[in-house]
Amino acid sequence: MQSGEWTGDNGSPHTALLGSEFVGFDEATSTATMRFTVMPQMTTWRGGVQGGLVAGYLDDVMGYAYVAMTGGEQAPLNLEISMQLLGLLPEGATIIGKGRVVRAGRRVVFLEGELLSEEGTVLARATSTAIPTARPVPPPHGGQS
Repeated sequence: MQSGEWTGDNGSPHTALLGSEFVGFDEATSTATMRFTVMPQMTTWRGGVQGGLVAGYLDDVMGYAYVAMTGGEQAPLNLEISMQLLGLLPEGATIIGKGRVVRAGRRVVFLEGELLSEEGTVLARATSTAIPTARPVPPPHGGQS
């Protein structure tokens, strides 16, 4: 990204729930990197993140890739997400997310993402088809709308 462009701070309410932190964006590969801390609220009795919530992590990192690529001006609106669960995301773990813009046009955006253990093992992956939209702006009172 160019200096002075979007830095990953969106202040969205879901950020605390996911335990997410934007690490950076590689402009050359259109890849965002995020770090997630697996909160106990996200896990099942098996001790790992519930499958539908794994999709939330993947959605977050893929979305951040597109938002960062557009300098914070646009955000993807998912039409479809396809996900593969390859391993357990255990409670308390730090998960590394990689999201990449595969192709972005005026009408459609193709994204892909991976969640990895700190050791580099791929735990989940996804692809998404989305439409580009103006990035939503938080309400002036800071609450949800």
